[in-house]
Amino acid sequence: MVRGKVEMKRIENATSRQVSFSKRRVGLRKKAYELSVLCDVEVALIIFSQKGKLYEFSSSNIRQIIQRYHERSKEARSNNNNDSGQYREHLKHETILMEKKIELLEVSQRKLLGQGLESCSMRELNEIDCQLEKSLKHIRTRKAQVYKEQIESLKAKHIHLLQENAILLDKCGLKPNMIPSPPPALARQKEIGSGSNNTQNCMVETDLFIGLSATRCS
Repeated sequence: MVRGKVEMKRIENATSRQVSFSKRRVGLRKKAYELSVLCDVEVALIIFSQKGKLYEFSSSNIRQIIQRYHERSKEARSNNNNDSGQYREHLKHETILMEKKIELLEVSQRKLLGQGLESCSMRELNEIDCQLEKSLKHIRTRKAQVYKEQIESLKAKHIHLLQENAILLDKCGLKPNMIPSPPPALARQKEIGSGSNNTQNCMVETDLFIGLSATRCS
């Protein structure tokens, strides 16, 4: 069963607060004594009451324990300062290295763009040439891959459209061979239209000639 966190706050009633202080002070001193005996450690306990009264406990000479604490705390602060200084030096060194790397990359980039080649030796120029050839090879490979992916995508779309078209035809009760053929090109339409008009004109003239043949003969 998980118990919720109990919020601690100051006891408002002065009498209850004094009773709780007395009980817990005795319990704390008992725990400090047990810790010193069971674990063979030096323990010093200092308590000031709300009114400024001193309560203390120590497993040995309390002044020696306090002196030892001051010495160790001073050493700890000194070590922390040294560690901080070393860390700052490390960061400074890393920053300088990073700036040099950035500068080298910028110079290399300018050379790949064909800038600042005056100071390059034949060996450096050959290396730049090889790098450009490799880059072009990668670019062409990637370009071919993109083309292939686009073609596959278009094929998939085409198949999808055919499937949708078949579904629509099925809903309309039509078969693929019942679909009307697409209209001819505009130029073809004009050509056919012109030929049709000429044919009709010839037929009209022929009909008139045949119908009036007797009159003309006379």
